[in-house]
Amino acid sequence: MTAFAFARALRAGETVYSSWCFLSAPIAAETIARAGFAAVVIDQQHGLWDTAGVVAAVSGVHHAGATPLVRVPVGDFAFASRALDFGAEAIIAPMINTADDARAFAAAAKFPPLGERSWGPMRAMALQGRSAAADYLREANDGTLTLAMIETPTALSNVDAIAATPGIDALFIGPYDLSTALSGGKAQDVSAPEVERAIDKIRDAAVNAGKIPGIYCSDAARALEMTKRGFKFITIGSDLGLLRDGAAAQLKAVKA
Repeated sequence: MTAFAFARALRAGETVYSSWCFLSAPIAAETIARAGFAAVVIDQQHGLWDTAGVVAAVSGVHHAGATPLVRVPVGDFAFASRALDFGAEAIIAPMINTADDARAFAAAAKFPPLGERSWGPMRAMALQGRSAAADYLREANDGTLTLAMIETPTALSNVDAIAATPGIDALFIGPYDLSTALSGGKAQDVSAPEVERAIDKIRDAAVNAGKIPGIYCSDAARALEMTKRGFKFITIGSDLGLLRDGAAAQLKAVKA
């Protein structure tokens, strides 16, 4: 995989599809990459991953020719920096509710003068086949992406300020938390009118700020709809869902 190909594709306006990994199985992340996805998200917020698993999965996805992303736990910006050192080329940060949250995220993920990321990307450089530190440093701020998750009413009210924050590269919609919050905890209907309006508002805020709009989708049909609505980074399903659905389909076939 060419170094920072993921960032270059999105910055060029291409649409990039990814899948999502909850299970603490690096081989699952690698297998999804080898299926042809351009990127794979390793979810440490709600997934079962420990640090060793993240390191192995990042390497496996790299070797499979795709880009590894890591979703960090809420507020764990220290791990955002570590994940980039491990070789992740994008970080998804949940519950970015204010411009202050966005600035703290960008500070951990970007090198000076844009941020305060500490130097130490030895594994990342090895996975890219680099030996000159200056080459990585020169390209890293543009090549490693920060995706701020917008998933609460507070974030929605601050979305323009979050999008305008230097060092934030993308807005990423968590539709299930967003729908839960907008319904007052009564529903998870990602197609509810108020959720659909919020999705469009977040997309517009990203586009107006020159940032990348992204969203999680449960299946390909929803992903194609979001593609038509102008989203550029789109995740489709998860390893757990693919395993569950595939197992259920095979069992149904033999019992038919």
